[in-house]
Amino acid sequence: MLRPRPSGPRKSPHITAQGEQRLREELMQLWKVERPQVTAAVHEAAKNGDRSENGDYIYGKRRLRAIDRRVRYLTRRLDEVKVVREAPADHGKVYFGAWITLEDEDGKALRYRIVGPDEFDVAKGLISMDSPVARAVLGKRLDDEIRVHTPAGEREYVVTAIEYP
Repeated sequence: MLRPRPSGPRKSPHITAQGEQRLREELMQLWKVERPQVTAAVHEAAKNGDRSENGDYIYGKRRLRAIDRRVRYLTRRLDEVKVVREAPADHGKVYFGAWITLEDEDGKALRYRIVGPDEFDVAKGLISMDSPVARAVLGKRLDDEIRVHTPAGEREYVVTAIEYP
């Protein structure tokens, strides 16, 4: 019997067009390429006899469950997301999809793009709109100061640039 899993905080439904495309590509890769390969490998491993000690069979079944779980998640998520394709009319204010440059107290510049929770990658400068920095900067204008609560304490930033792709 399956145990109900506690659901975390609800993710924002917004996503950029590029993020939606990446999710669709991942779904197609899993469904059309990886799943058929793993299914064939499990079928071959099942022919080898005792399945209880067959590592290929056990690993293959686990991988199939992981693929199916991810496919279900991606299908559900793609049904509920709202793709933001257009830049806002007011380019002087921070909205979803904006590239922003923030300057910290030490004069160091940080550049981020505000994206959906399914596509964030801090190493590439993509932060989720649900992150503390994005929540603090959404709706702000050039030269506005923001305060962000971080694990290291409260930090102050100034918005120095806003750009829309």
